[in-house]
Amino acid sequence: MNFAEFAASRKSVRGFTKQAVTKETVDAIINAAKWAPSSYNTQTWKIHAVSGDVLDKIREGNTERTLAGTPYVRDFPYKEDYDGVHKQRQREVAMQLFDVMGIAREDKEKRMDWMMRGFRQFDAPVSLVLTYDKALEPAGITQFGLGSLAYGIVLAAWDLGLGCVINGQGIMQSDVVHKHAQIPDSEAIMICIALGYPDENFAANEVRSVRADNEEFVTYHGF
Repeated sequence: MNFAEFAASRKSVRGFTKQAVTKETVDAIINAAKWAPSSYNTQTWKIHAVSGDVLDKIREGNTERTLAGTPYVRDFPYKEDYDGVHKQRQREVAMQLFDVMGIAREDKEKRMDWMMRGFRQFDAPVSLVLTYDKALEPAGITQFGLGSLAYGIVLAAWDLGLGCVINGQGIMQSDVVHKHAQIPDSEAIMICIALGYPDENFAANEVRSVRADNEEFVTYHGF
């Protein structure tokens, strides 16, 4: 399989088996992903690999705070709501997921349960929490580097037969993650990645999002 085929074969995984992911496997994934592009080779990224009791405590804290209506706490400014075509694409994949999961528009209980899965980091056995030093702010280039690293992680995991979903909900209560993962206040949490072996019987794992045609977002100059 060439790279174009391999990249197109990857999809977000939102349902995982209970099979444990070993530290050696996580290390192999990170060892491959760390070759992602880095501005001036500064490698301004950090990863906190979380599993077991620590991850369970994060799930519990996220769930309790969310159900209690606690406002979201993030470590950097974040646009919560999209508009226009970006909102449309977000809705389209949500409709795909709700359709395969049998979640009706009026079924508030199932919709809430689906949302809470995100705060539980989709019950994955491992969560990779990506951070950077706050001393690097304003951190646009640093955040770009972490995005490159995140893509490297999901591809490296896919290559080893594991699935991932890049998950913003899992760090919406960043205080919880800081506390239980013992992440110092000097680090800003950017995102987390739920990681594990895909559950082939979980309907949402059938969903593959659609990408826009190049003509919609590419402008060629001088060709």
